[in-house]
Amino acid sequence: MTTAQNETQRTRTYSWEDQTIGAKVGATLSGMEYLQGIMAGLYPPPAIAHTLDMALESVEEGKAVFSIVPQEFHYNPIGGVHGGVFCTMLDSALACAIHSTLQAGTGYTTLELKVNFIRPLTIRTGKVLPIGTLIHAGRSTATAEGKIVDEQGKLYAHATTTCMLFPWK
Repeated sequence: MTTAQNETQRTRTYSWEDQTIGAKVGATLSGMEYLQGIMAGLYPPPAIAHTLDMALESVEEGKAVFSIVPQEFHYNPIGGVHGGVFCTMLDSALACAIHSTLQAGTGYTTLELKVNFIRPLTIRTGKVLPIGTLIHAGRSTATAEGKIVDEQGKLYAHATTTCMLFPWK
């Protein structure tokens, strides 16, 4: 490694909890109970939340709000938050909006995610809020819409999703 590389090298270390704990208990609770338990610290948040340094701020039936402060480790090679980070933030918010309405024993997975990028996120943006809102919950599928806004309400992206619902075993 050259001297220039040593001067620009960054390191990030983080840890996460055993993900099998949440998977086991999550199947026995309603979506709302499980998400509220994560917020209260009763169950570990998903490891991806630690990876991205993202937090579930609030949840109510049919709505989930996360928060994240864009960091340099979120960047793509040209100096903005990578599109995959946008997608993960929105997938999390939209899916949790759906999850908040599910009965105990019901699982889900994303079938489709459509994201529209409006403007870039950078470390200068500050805290942003990925917000998901339920559109429809049926027997086998559910849909939600969402957006990423800053604390002043400025829009950075918006999305829709369809999730498949199934009995959790």
